[in-house]
Amino acid sequence: MEELMLKVENVSKQYVLGQIGGTTLREEFQRLGARIRGQEDPTQIIGEKEYKKGDTFLALDGVSFEVKKGERVGIIGHNGAGKSTLLKLISRITVPTSGWIGINGRVASMLEVGTGFHEELTGRENIYMNGAILGMTRKEISEKMEDIIEFSECGMFIDTPVKRYSSGMYVKLAFSVAAHLDSEIMIMDEVLAVGDMAFQTKCLDKMNSVSKTEGRTILYVSHNMNTIRQLCDRVIVLDQGKKVYDGGVEEGIGIYMGTTGEGSAHVEYGEDHLRSNIDDPPCMLKRLEVLHTESMIFECNEIIKLKLYYQVLRPVEDLYIRFEIKTAAGELAATVFSGGSVTLAGAEQSVVIDFDTRHLAPGKFRADIVAFKRDKLGNEVLIDGVYPGFLFNIVDSGSEKKLIWLQQYWGPVELHPLNVYVE
Repeated sequence: MEELMLKVENVSKQYVLGQIGGTTLREEFQRLGARIRGQEDPTQIIGEKEYKKGDTFLALDGVSFEVKKGERVGIIGHNGAGKSTLLKLISRITVPTSGWIGINGRVASMLEVGTGFHEELTGRENIYMNGAILGMTRKEISEKMEDIIEFSECGMFIDTPVKRYSSGMYVKLAFSVAAHLDSEIMIMDEVLAVGDMAFQTKCLDKMNSVSKTEGRTILYVSHNMNTIRQLCDRVIVLDQGKKVYDGGVEEGIGIYMGTTGEGSAHVEYGEDHLRSNIDDPPCMLKRLEVLHTESMIFECNEIIKLKLYYQVLRPVEDLYIRFEIKTAAGELAATVFSGGSVTLAGAEQSVVIDFDTRHLAPGKFRADIVAFKRDKLGNEVLIDGVYPGFLFNIVDSGSEKKLIWLQQYWGPVELHPLNVYVE
């Protein structure tokens, strides 16, 4: 029977939004002194008679799973799904509101750049401090010191206070510490995105190595599906704080990307649909229709005619629309903007869009639909966004086509602008 390293049983984590409370002993004494003198509470929001408790937010809702020794588990989901909250609970940074987490062994975690480092200490001193936290002796840490320094590529700066390190140097040293010190469980939360490509490859190779040769258990969070494929042998998908899938990597990525089906020519955007968290938006996308077909399978040279139905709460002038097109692997393929702006004034207004697909290679795609305005300086001001907006499939029409080379940020291929007009 394989050794169980981690058990998460019906774990939930609830936060109170907008809550104001004494976070320090000093604030509590300030409150006490104000009450004795009959004065207003100095830590209270100006204009409010009493503390605002705020609404509750359930970051995790009844999550349960087990991880065995040597498993490499990817945890994926959209922003706000609860991934980082889960890792913080496992790392004992915070405690669950309900449920139970059992850990068999020591945990080395990298949850964000610089976590666990003291800025005033040198790189070498931080290595000793992290080792001591894991329960290692000074002799054990010293034996691994040269390997840690060599892997981190920070040898020249190892005796320099880390407050002078760049974010890339932070990540290199922090990962090297986590990988070389004695721990049974490694937790990585999207931190490799800061390092350069060569170091990312080096880190993935190291994690594969320690998992196979030393039997370490790895929990890895990333939005880069290629690294999930390279490292993980199992995937857990979170959505709005709940576990929606636990199993094979490709199936999990398909569920995360919403590409297990071919997509629908009629999409309703209800309250459960993932969208931008904007307070009091002037308009919201409620429905999408494809006007010329019932299928979401298109040829490479086809123009897709879409109709977007917006609920307009307040009139919006000079509204622009952007499609962020991503592959089934989650890589950004291209970004295409509307050629002009529209004005939405009715209670429900529809916008027709001609989307030219001539530069898209065959394959499955998702398009996130983002509506925004521009301020006086030309910067984007987000109005509304749905993720994903719609799914579609491009097939080979036999004609000449231009492939899209994927990049981390904006796609290098300039698609034809979206032709948009209000009906």
